[in-house]
Amino acid sequence: MSELLQVEQLKAEPGERVDGYLTVAEMQDGSPVRLPVSLVNGAEPGPTVYLQAISDGDELNGIAVIRQVLKRLDPARLKGKVIAVLMVNFHAFHAHQAFSPADGKKMNRCFPGRQDGTSSERIAYRLFHHAVRQADYCIDLHQGGVRPMIDEVRVRVDRRKRIHRACLELARVFGIGYILDSKGPDGQLARSGPEEGIPTIDPELGGCHGWDEKSIQKGITGVENVLKHYGLIQGTPHIPERQVVVDGFFSVLANRGGFIEYHAELYDHLQKGDPVADITDPFGNVLETLRAPEESIFWSHNLRPMVASGELVGMLGKNIWYV
Repeated sequence: MSELLQVEQLKAEPGERVDGYLTVAEMQDGSPVRLPVSLVNGAEPGPTVYLQAISDGDELNGIAVIRQVLKRLDPARLKGKVIAVLMVNFHAFHAHQAFSPADGKKMNRCFPGRQDGTSSERIAYRLFHHAVRQADYCIDLHQGGVRPMIDEVRVRVDRRKRIHRACLELARVFGIGYILDSKGPDGQLARSGPEEGIPTIDPELGGCHGWDEKSIQKGITGVENVLKHYGLIQGTPHIPERQVVVDGFFSVLANRGGFIEYHAELYDHLQKGDPVADITDPFGNVLETLRAPEESIFWSHNLRPMVASGELVGMLGKNIWYV
């Protein structure tokens, strides 16, 4: 028999789903800052999976993923527990931006948080110590802001750490097809979770304004792959036989200002010297052609079709290998 699932005042008995809010702060007028949380406690025991979305306030694909996953979860058939925080960065979400206007911080640089810290650090502390630490696996759903980017998963643990292998396996199981395996900045949940022995990944579900249905569907499949693989729900996960892994990026910068005409598309596997984009003048005359410096994957590109000299045109994933 499964045990009670509890995050602060929210409690779910075995075989029960409970939706509610955690009050984590106060606004300037004293009104509460509340985060929507779902607890799904399976009728039978099993692993606990923690999901969160909107750590960056303008990255909305993740909440769409969690909403759909929750609709399809049946507590009576679940073997284990799911803790889902649908909106982590309250202030940034309402401001439609990545950084919290309450303290100017990026929430995904604040984990595991500080009990007496700034607004973002306090929220991170509450979630990390009261929810994340209950988990056996963590999935922190992100996207590349509003800049067009491929759908990928990030492993942010130093390769020398023992838990790196478990994090890379979790990324493989998510099964989106592209993995960045590169130690992340301090304060990322995908760094802090593994420090507690919890395999954690950071899926980046494309980049767009609002919701992108293709990226959302990949995220739903990814989360359900994890739930199936680790035995929480029945079914066979859809995991590609071979997935691309890179360990960093080349930045493709414009030397001339002008309009971008791309030769390559996202996901293209480029060889050294392949053209990435032309920079053209307002009349369409080519000012320069930018080329791939090495074998690489076209990972993301500029949101707008024009750049100044020295401005980013695109990012190329480098040092390719496969899992």
